[in-house]
Amino acid sequence: MSDHNPVSPTSEIVTDDEEVNSPHIDPVSSPASHAPFEDENEILGDENLEEEEDGEELFNDNLERDYRAIPELDKYDDEVLDDSEFSQLDPSDRLAAEREMRKRDRDEGRGRLRHDILYDDEDEDDDRPSRRRRIAERAADQDEDEEMYESIDHLEDTRGHPVRIWVTMEATKQEIMNRFKNILRTYLNQQGKNYFKEKIKAMVEANKKSLQVDYNIIANEEQAIAYFLPEAPAEMLTIFDQAASDIVFSNAMYPNYKKIHNEIHVRISNLPLVEELRTLRQVHLNQLIRTTGVVTSCTGVLPQLSVIKYDCVKCNYVIGPFYQKQEQEVKPGVCPECQSSGPFEINMEETLYKNYQKITVQESPGKVPAGRLPRSKDAVLLDDLVDTCKPGDEIELTGIYCNNYSGSLNTSNGFPIFATVLQANNIVKNDDKMAIGALTEEDVRMIIKLSKDERISERIFSSIAPSIYGHEDIKRALALAMFGGEPKNPGGKHKVRGDINILLCGDPGTAKSQFLKYVEKTAPRVVFTTGQGASAVGLTAYVQRNPVSKEWTLEAGALVLADKGICLIDEFDKMNDADRTSIHEAMEQQSISVSKAGIVTSLQARCCVISAANPIGGRYDPSLTFAENVDLTEPILSRFDVLCVVRDTVDAIQDERLAQFVITSHVRHHPNTEINEETVELPTNSDVEKIPQEVLKKYLIYAREKIHPKLNQMDKDKVAKMYSDLRRESMATGSIPITVRHIESVIRLAEANARMHLREYVNEDDVNMAIRIMLESFISTQKFSIMKGMRKTFSRYLSFKRDNNELLLFILKQLAQDQLVFQRNRYGEGNQDVIEVSEKDFADKSKQINIHSLSNFYNSDLFHEHRFRYDAKKKMIIQTL
Repeated sequence: MSDHNPVSPTSEIVTDDEEVNSPHIDPVSSPASHAPFEDENEILGDENLEEEEDGEELFNDNLERDYRAIPELDKYDDEVLDDSEFSQLDPSDRLAAEREMRKRDRDEGRGRLRHDILYDDEDEDDDRPSRRRRIAERAADQDEDEEMYESIDHLEDTRGHPVRIWVTMEATKQEIMNRFKNILRTYLNQQGKNYFKEKIKAMVEANKKSLQVDYNIIANEEQAIAYFLPEAPAEMLTIFDQAASDIVFSNAMYPNYKKIHNEIHVRISNLPLVEELRTLRQVHLNQLIRTTGVVTSCTGVLPQLSVIKYDCVKCNYVIGPFYQKQEQEVKPGVCPECQSSGPFEINMEETLYKNYQKITVQESPGKVPAGRLPRSKDAVLLDDLVDTCKPGDEIELTGIYCNNYSGSLNTSNGFPIFATVLQANNIVKNDDKMAIGALTEEDVRMIIKLSKDERISERIFSSIAPSIYGHEDIKRALALAMFGGEPKNPGGKHKVRGDINILLCGDPGTAKSQFLKYVEKTAPRVVFTTGQGASAVGLTAYVQRNPVSKEWTLEAGALVLADKGICLIDEFDKMNDADRTSIHEAMEQQSISVSKAGIVTSLQARCCVISAANPIGGRYDPSLTFAENVDLTEPILSRFDVLCVVRDTVDAIQDERLAQFVITSHVRHHPNTEINEETVELPTNSDVEKIPQEVLKKYLIYAREKIHPKLNQMDKDKVAKMYSDLRRESMATGSIPITVRHIESVIRLAEANARMHLREYVNEDDVNMAIRIMLESFISTQKFSIMKGMRKTFSRYLSFKRDNNELLLFILKQLAQDQLVFQRNRYGEGNQDVIEVSEKDFADKSKQINIHSLSNFYNSDLFHEHRFRYDAKKKMIIQTL
């Protein structure tokens, strides 16, 4: 090789994959002219000859001679080159053509600098000059950087490697990272806005370090990445975290956010397949899965070693860092400084920790097959996932189903088996789906537009429990309880509750429990319990000994779990007196004081209590007072803001409409029905348009979180006058006692009505509606003999926001009922098919409530729906039964 000559500059224009070789020899550089080189080789000996076998040494003392001009060689051979059919391209056309060819190669998946094409597998000599030169050129060529990585076709082709190995290869890892960054940078939502830019902004504003990424977005944008993610989740999530951190901490986004959080975690949501806990098998090991369940227990938050450094005790040398894995502890074997084998101590200052918590997830009660016990699985929460859920929460968990070695299991079974655990990546509570953060800008605009409807309150009232016929007064009370009043705590000394407590009491079969179940499904943060199955400690709080640490711990009851929500208690009358007394403090002071086993504390129970109870003997007796009908003490009755008495009265017209409603509802909701829901109309007493349930939930969340009505413009004199009148009537009739708490109840109801209209101030309409509801509640608890006189006394309050036709219908039905009773008493229990009411009697009753014109009522649909007709000749109103 020593007698070879340097090549000319022209002959060096070759492709990267060819050896540097030229048929043209420089005439000047003859063997004779290389005598100094040969002499030098003789002096240096055979060592230099061995080096030259690897290739031609182009860098020598005569290096500059290679770059002199040789005109006869600096041109193409015309005999070989045929360019007669092609015209000369100018530089811009040539660049455009090259761009088009590159695009074609990219689309067809060829022309990439692939590792196995660029280098021969048999060529393992890394010191070849040509190879070093090619690597240097590729590193310097930043413009063609993306050409170094795989296309999506090649990304899916793992070339026989397992997915877990393939995604850890450097080129594949870089390509996945670039593609994921591209999704984060460029993905647009349906409105054409940068989706992840807004998500990152919201994350930074909330000072969080978790970025939620919908799996469906990845699947639509990059199928290959979506395929790799469930197969190699640990490796892919590490790449995703790195990519998200690069994007968030980049100069274009939030470079200073790194001072707050040193990394960003990607949380995968909406994985398509949901696995049940009892169906997890060996095939799911080390896969990304999504499952649901109820949290039954959770440990405290513990620090877990993340990056460890050790101190050598003998020479004080700091060894590390070591990256701790979940499976086993990492320890150094020998000190690199003094070569001793220990002992080593953990360097507390330089070691990094992360939060660790273990929870137990159990199958949801509704998903356990009949006759089986619910199964559970442990899940590990790390970093910012800790304390995101508590026992009793129903969660949806996305994580890696992995195994860890358990010595006790091997001992008990006699052969090697592994315990399995879920390593959580994302946790979504059912409550979080109804949080204010779940509302989009479109939702907020829609809610504000809806609130400007003049009849919004009537629409909301009619939308409460749409599958239950009638009971408008109960629906009104439940709606106001769900919206709630405004709590007050002046100076942090005296706390006044803002939650509205309601008691439903009445005959069986009047849908009291159904109302509670509806509230459970609609309102955010609800705890449901029954009086028979709830003890005093189960409702408030209880102390138990921890089986592991043997220490006494305080566990929360139903009222504490419902903090800032609603606690529903069915069968309230079935509770023991001792158990019922325990909730006195919770219903008024909204706290629960505990003094047991050396634990003296007070827990918050800021919740609204909605209870349902049956009267003594099963049926409500209207000839008795409310206190005589219900086995409840006066202290607990005074803590309820609204008492709703539900009576099952016989009314031929209403009973028929109720039966039609129930039958039609069953027909519409049968699972195999072929009838279109829109064609089958449910009979109803209201003509206002109902609000869809999903919209109502969003409206409720927005109002509770964003609207805080003030009392500056409230009519104080009207409330004071109403209270004095009500208290006088209460003492005279001997019914439920009216206390100062009822003034607060009116204020809370007025605030709830203002919040329902999204108003910042309580106005006169809100006060009038609150007084009307309070009076209806009070009058419904009276004896039947007193009720009529009371309605007349308070008629000016009761007629507020009530349609005149409704009031007239109520009066007419009372007159018709009186006439029916008279006919039965006089003529016996025959078939009274027709009832006649004198128009004069009806007009006199109407004038008492300041209604003088009756012609509109006679022509209304409400009049005819209840089978009334007006006979002008006889001056009679006739009802056909």
